Amino acid sequence: MAYLEITLQVDSANRVAAAGVYEKFRQPFLDTVPGALSKELLVRDEDVQVLRGFRTVAGAEAYLASELFTRDVVGGLSPLLKAAPDVRVYDTV
Repeated sequence: MAYLEITLQVDSANRVAAAGVYEKFRQPFLDTVPGALSKELLVRDEDVQVLRGFRTVAGAEAYLASELFTRDVVGGLSPLLKAAPDVRVYDTV
C-alpha cells in the first residue's frame, strides 16, 4: 500500500471552500482513479492535509499526473492556497 499526502496552507477564512473542493472530488477519486483505496481530510490550526491511499506508489504517482488532479483539484484549490502544496508519496513495508 502507498499513501499520497498533500499539505495545504489555507487561511482559516478559506477552509470551508477548500473542504468543498475535497468533497466535490472525493467520490470521483474513489470511483475512477485506478488503485485508489481511500481519501481523508485532516484539519489542523496550521494547515490542511489530504491523505489518499493507493494500492501502489505507481498508482499515487499516476494520479498526480491525471487530469482529475492537475485540472480539477489543483484548479479548484489554487486560488485558496497561501503557498505551494507539500506533496509526499509514502510506501508501506
